[in-house]
Amino acid sequence: MSIFVTIYSVFITLSVYLISRVVGRKYPSPFTTPVFFSTTIIILILLVSDVSFKEYTPAKEFMTYLLGPATVALAIPLYKNRTTIIRYLIPAFSGMIMGIFASLFSILLLSSIFSLQEVIVKSLAVSTVTVPIAIEITKLIGGDPTLSTAFVVACGTLGSMMGPALLDFFKVHEPIARGLALGTISHGQGTAQASLEGELNGAIAGIAMGITPVLVSFILPAISKFIF
Repeated sequence: MSIFVTIYSVFITLSVYLISRVVGRKYPSPFTTPVFFSTTIIILILLVSDVSFKEYTPAKEFMTYLLGPATVALAIPLYKNRTTIIRYLIPAFSGMIMGIFASLFSILLLSSIFSLQEVIVKSLAVSTVTVPIAIEITKLIGGDPTLSTAFVVACGTLGSMMGPALLDFFKVHEPIARGLALGTISHGQGTAQASLEGELNGAIAGIAMGITPVLVSFILPAISKFIF
């Protein structure tokens, strides 16, 4: 029975994702981005099918395992676009630094407006970093790893949903700029969304997704005593 549920869960997940791609192309909207659309529909199907999260976990772990090869595959567009990437390396690096500080400033500003507790602010500060690294940074600055995990996932989801629309609104069409923005702020989910837009977008987003956590790992612990 468990094997059947696992196969069923994998089938549902892949099918809904493919449907989300079709729907997203036909009806482009933040609500039809693959991450948001697929997640919502899959949850509804599992609820109707009476499949619990525990029963879905083996399928999740199988698909998560495949993220490793998928991430390594990002090296292919990086290699193909290596000349362009090297040409814009300094502006891209500067953009990542600015993105990190802009994110921190926004978090501090909103936290001040809404009078958030210090532990929430510290947990929010790592929201642009992938979960494993965010957890470790959170421990260093005194935040809550559980909250950080939730904020990271939420940031990735919202960024992949709203990021392309906001970039379109501000007439940012340059692939390097779009990939840099999505990869810096929305890590893995943003990189996946950037890859849907184009090969160069995805390559730049992949670089930003990899370098941003390294920069935050140095910057945030060093300045945390001054900003929190």
